[in-house]
Amino acid sequence: MELLTKCPLFKGIDYEVISQLLNQIPYQVKKYEKDHMIAQSGEECRSLMIVLKGSVKGEMIDYSGKAIKIEDIEPPRPLAIAFLFGANNTCPVNIVANQSVEILHIPKKSVVSMMQLNSTVLNNFMNIISSKTQFLSDKIRFLSFQTIRGKIAHYLLQLAGPVDGEIILSKSQEELANMFGVTRPSLGRALRELHNEGIIEAKGKSIKIANREALIKQLKK
Repeated sequence: MELLTKCPLFKGIDYEVISQLLNQIPYQVKKYEKDHMIAQSGEECRSLMIVLKGSVKGEMIDYSGKAIKIEDIEPPRPLAIAFLFGANNTCPVNIVANQSVEILHIPKKSVVSMMQLNSTVLNNFMNIISSKTQFLSDKIRFLSFQTIRGKIAHYLLQLAGPVDGEIILSKSQEELANMFGVTRPSLGRALRELHNEGIIEAKGKSIKIANREALIKQLKK
């Protein structure tokens, strides 16, 4: 129960309350061995899954049959939570065990019951879904820019607003690369180029717009 207090769905809820909630609903804890496919892409999401022990990976299969890893998921993160409800509530990727794992399975009806029993669970669920929607909205916006430099320019100008002051990035380069839909090395190279050209001054997570006009021009390339 203490582990579940760190799960986004149960954020701000005491472990005793989580225990009481789970005592009122059906759920299962299942064990899987390494390389076991826990869920398959296109399979209906019938329950909310939360990693309790070990780690799993989300992967997609390309047209040649090659498996492409999307991400590793550690405890106590939920799996495919945004796909639990909706008209097309199917798993978007294959979920495979990286090692021996334990997964908490909470049926869809039990998730609804928890939301009805505890408003914090409902609020956390809505925040998770909203954050994912906002992330995808930002990603679509960044995909409209053809160059990495254009994506960086849009992001920095959005953060800075009308004032050219110091910007402290809240996201890591890996998170930004994921949001921009580019690789981390490509993002790092583009940042160095903008720095070397005197358009920005970058030092770690601190960035200052040195030439706003030149940065705006990046949006049109």
